[in-house]
Amino acid sequence: MEVSANELMNILNKIIGKHKDLKTEGFTLDSCRAMVATMDTDSSGKLGFQEFKYLWNNIKKWQGVYKAYDADCSGTIGADELPAAFRAAGFPLSDHLFQMIIRRYSDESGNMDFDNFIGCLVRLDAMCRAFRTLDKNNTGTVKVNIKEWLQLMMYS
Repeated sequence: MEVSANELMNILNKIIGKHKDLKTEGFTLDSCRAMVATMDTDSSGKLGFQEFKYLWNNIKKWQGVYKAYDADCSGTIGADELPAAFRAAGFPLSDHLFQMIIRRYSDESGNMDFDNFIGCLVRLDAMCRAFRTLDKNNTGTVKVNIKEWLQLMMYS
């Protein structure tokens, strides 16, 4: 009972295809590989039941946020709508980080489509969970060696 990146892509695209109000070209295999890598806590290369359940519940929650913050019903979230959407999704980020996210995940106009919104939130969620795991004393800082850093960055 594990889900590969290819299977995840098929599942997500089948479900998302039913939502005509979401502007998306669908999830690519690369974006699904990234989701699997960031959610794959046992490094099996696939999502087990609990990992998939966690991802699925977040996608459903974030889909509601996406629809709520697509104020003009364009099917995308504009750069001006993104900070509030990310806060509603549980990620109150600095202005500087928002600008970096917009450059990485949005189109030239600053609009973010659904699959990029979900991909970005999956990565943010995984990075926050990894940080909390490494921050054993709950100090807000972590210390990692090069091997730990590379492992975290390369498979996430």
